[in-house]
Amino acid sequence: MDIYDLEKYCEKALRAGATNAKITSPDTVVTAPWVRFKCLFGCPYKQRYSCPPHTPTPEETRQTLDSYNRAILFHVEAPYSRERGKTMVAYLDMLVKLEEELFKDGYYKAFVMLAGPCVLCKECGAVEGVPCRLPDRTRPSMESCGIDVFQTARNNGFFITTLKEKSETQNLYCLMLVD
Repeated sequence: MDIYDLEKYCEKALRAGATNAKITSPDTVVTAPWVRFKCLFGCPYKQRYSCPPHTPTPEETRQTLDSYNRAILFHVEAPYSRERGKTMVAYLDMLVKLEEELFKDGYYKAFVMLAGPCVLCKECGAVEGVPCRLPDRTRPSMESCGIDVFQTARNNGFFITTLKEKSETQNLYCLMLVD
């Protein structure tokens, strides 16, 4: 797996706030049906276009992952603060812009899956039955596509654990599919 041509994108992400960025194989990404169930039945944010049932199933996600040879797994530590939400929106927006940059640089299959529910709009159009207001910036989360983020992070040597309190530091992961 050739990694050298992707290192500059990892470095850009690190300069923009990522804690780590690892070039990896999509084979290390784990999909499972139970993950989608947690989104459908255990998540308070499910009324969004970036969430099930509007996102690919785990089976569709696996097929998509299998059509790529390389990916970049981004990790960011998000300490608790009043600004954590704004900081994370800016970070996730940077990854969408990085996807665009990869595309313009010839990686025409570049696609990023973000962390958690889309928070770009105060109220998602899905609630009102109107189209997404920001389709060029909206991306599904890894979880909403059936990716077991915990096992995927661990498969790539990263730390992740469940939080007991909202005041704890979050470890968030995003996946850029490259080629």
